[in-house]
Amino acid sequence: MSVSAALIDELKGLELADDAATLRLKSRDFFWFSPVLKRQLDACRADLVVRPKTREEVLQFAAIAAKTRTKVTVRGGGTGNYGQAVPLEGGIVLDMGGLNRVLDVQPGVGTFEAGATMLDIDKALAPEGWELRFYPSTRKQATIGGFVAGGAAGAGSCTWGQLGDPGAVIAVEVVTVEEEPKVIRLEGRDVLKVLHAYGINGIILSVTVPLAPAHPWAERIVGFPDLRSAAAFGQTFTEADGIAKKLVSVFDPAIPPKLGRVGKLVPEGRAAAIVMVSEPQAEAMAAIAGDFGGTVVFERGAADAQAAAFDGTGSYGPLYEYTWNHTTLHALKRDASITYLQIKFPPENSLDVLNCLAETFGEEVLMHLEFQRRFGKVAFSALPLVRYTTDERLAEIIATINATGALVSDPHSYVLNNAGWKRIDAPQPEFKRLADPHGLMNPGKLAV
Repeated sequence: MSVSAALIDELKGLELADDAATLRLKSRDFFWFSPVLKRQLDACRADLVVRPKTREEVLQFAAIAAKTRTKVTVRGGGTGNYGQAVPLEGGIVLDMGGLNRVLDVQPGVGTFEAGATMLDIDKALAPEGWELRFYPSTRKQATIGGFVAGGAAGAGSCTWGQLGDPGAVIAVEVVTVEEEPKVIRLEGRDVLKVLHAYGINGIILSVTVPLAPAHPWAERIVGFPDLRSAAAFGQTFTEADGIAKKLVSVFDPAIPPKLGRVGKLVPEGRAAAIVMVSEPQAEAMAAIAGDFGGTVVFERGAADAQAAAFDGTGSYGPLYEYTWNHTTLHALKRDASITYLQIKFPPENSLDVLNCLAETFGEEVLMHLEFQRRFGKVAFSALPLVRYTTDERLAEIIATINATGALVSDPHSYVLNNAGWKRIDAPQPEFKRLADPHGLMNPGKLAV
């Protein structure tokens, strides 16, 4: 579609942009991690970007979009990896970054506008002694509304689980896209109606989440003799409930050389773990690592680690920016042939399956593990670095992994419900009919 003069006139008073550079920037996320999605989505562009700054402006926009039957793609920080924020059919990108306020903080709970970045939220919470329970490695750019709509887990999930766990999100306010928009408050299990739904069923206005008492998170890198030893440490350490922890990430020995200066801290040929642990308990963590042949090769105290995250100071950026899908980003900077997968391991024999896959694929699939809790139980999933050759070989790799009892969530598809185990068991299509009766929101993303 193209933007008519009449539509521009309707939107008078809102912040608009239609220059080529802004349209390209705001029509993209990190879909290019996938060579498949890069081919499919690289040319997609919005016709206009609208950036509201108040809830009233969001309601005004929703009414205009419904009245004019204009396609809408809602965008947060644009840090997703599956094309969630990419407009397939042009139309308007609704940039929610202008709604970035902390609305309310009480003991153990906070409410935030959808466009607030997760780093800015934690900066605001720090003087009160609270923090977000978990956040993605893209903490600096990711918005809390975008995380709810397109994310799943991150640093802190080793203790607090994932967004889909009961109680992880307390409430979400959603604006319907109709001629007389409504604000719907979803609470409890109803939040699943918009969770990881790619913004196809309403405009998220605010998010209420539980908070955690802030800890002094120290950073450590630990070297191990091999991947299996590092993974066994990760499992045991994550299960050590007496030790407060924020991050447990494990890497095949071939991955640290792909992580730039931070990777050089790991001795050649050693597997590695990146850990965030409450500073008074760092020695207890190191003792567990020693049981598996691990040696601390880098340490940074909590004050310096927070300064790296909050102020950008220090020799290295925050270490969580080398974990989760930031690992893929760093590797791609050095080798454009790399892509990735997402793998959930069977809890009953996860280490055996991990060892089998590492032996089967060798250098073609390098294992990168993220430890977390899933509905109360410790588990790990993988974001392995994959040497991409052809789509056919990628499909073969996925089939081989699935045959072991592990389960791949294919990140090379932009269609919701094609994402394997990352689907949310909730009536999302039904809620879409209520919140988006004209089918204007992020069209083409929902398989029905």
